[in-house]
Amino acid sequence: MEFSGWIAILVPLAIAFFVFLSGVRIINEYENGVIFRLGRYTGLKRAGFRWLIPFVERMVIVDLRTVARDVPPQDVITRDNVSVKVSAVVYFRVIQADRAVLQVEDYLYATSQLAQTTLRAILGQVELDELLSQREKINQELQQVLDAHTGPWGVKVSNVEVKHIDIPGDMQRAIARQAEAERERRAKVIAADGEHQAAEKLALAADVMTTNPATLQLRYLQTLVEITSGGNQTIIPIPLDLIRTLGAGMAGGATPAGGSPAKAD
Repeated sequence: MEFSGWIAILVPLAIAFFVFLSGVRIINEYENGVIFRLGRYTGLKRAGFRWLIPFVERMVIVDLRTVARDVPPQDVITRDNVSVKVSAVVYFRVIQADRAVLQVEDYLYATSQLAQTTLRAILGQVELDELLSQREKINQELQQVLDAHTGPWGVKVSNVEVKHIDIPGDMQRAIARQAEAERERRAKVIAADGEHQAAEKLALAADVMTTNPATLQLRYLQTLVEITSGGNQTIIPIPLDLIRTLGAGMAGGATPAGGSPAKAD
């Protein structure tokens, strides 16, 4: 066979081989391929080796893995008119690749912009105290609102986390003063409650000592022991009966100022 004959055979084979290679596509396990034939959607291709009709079919690869996107700091005015900067992070993934391509131009950009506007809208309806203390509730509300809007795009928002809250300096000082005042209030309440309980216990102890005079004598001796345990001290114990006798005598012998004791007629 002449050389020209070989050329006539090899050239069509080479062209067919390159056409075949131009239609080969490899889809990873975490991806889906959206197929368009002459501009019309025809279906999805799963992971593995795929071949497309060159110049007729086109495939758009969509990543199905969870994507984390930072929400840039947003200027938010809370319901109690406090200006704060809030940043967050959004976790979402594509669950329907065809909708993510057909229903929205760029689902990554659209979800990011929607997260920013939703963050400003939701946080503008809460007060600063709620924003600081009920962050889990706010995160759930943000996730539900975002998921409801991205559902028609085939995008599932799994979680939204408020990451950082930047509070103005004067407001931080006001919060610190409020916290300090609250702690002082609690300390005073606890101290007053302790005094009240101590007074009740002392009243009960006094009632017991009144009914049994021996308990008062024992308490008196115990107090002397506690006083002498602190160091070298000299204590002269005086019987309580003697103290009562002297007290009664002084009370009976008291005279009015400038005169003698009064006598009964």
